[in-house]
Amino acid sequence: MAQNQPAAQPAAQPAAPAANGQNAANRESDGNHRFWQANLPGGQYMVALDRVTAISRHSYAVPEAALIVDEVTVDTVGQGLARFYFSKPITEGVNNNAANNLTARAKELLDYGGQRAGTDLHKMVIKKYPETTHAREIEYRLLSAEELGALYGSIRTAWETGRGRVFTIK
Repeated sequence: MAQNQPAAQPAAQPAAPAANGQNAANRESDGNHRFWQANLPGGQYMVALDRVTAISRHSYAVPEAALIVDEVTVDTVGQGLARFYFSKPITEGVNNNAANNLTARAKELLDYGGQRAGTDLHKMVIKKYPETTHAREIEYRLLSAEELGALYGSIRTAWETGRGRVFTIK
């Protein structure tokens, strides 16, 4: 062995999944000490921590759309309410072949429509005008409950500690 060669480095070990649901696609870092920022596939959101008045995470059903919605809201002193949500078909997880086949076919059609339109429809906010169009609401759709959990953990920690964070989903 030549003297000038560095010693072999041990192979990198894969990181264990974080307890808050973060994975390699989700990244959190220190940010401006006054702000919490989210960089998401559907856009960016930034709020001053001293303007946050409440945060919540809750779930509800939308029967007419056959969806279960898991949502995080960030209320502020200003006039904007931020909503971050993940939705799934009510039939998801049901052990019924007909329901599962219908859900899979609906996802295929949504993906096909998005390809034809040149957009990622599955990443976009779902609105049914005029029922779900609300003034002063800022909405972001996430693709998994794990992403939503990591986002909630990030804003909650930033608000409780008063230390800014930047939360990113790729």
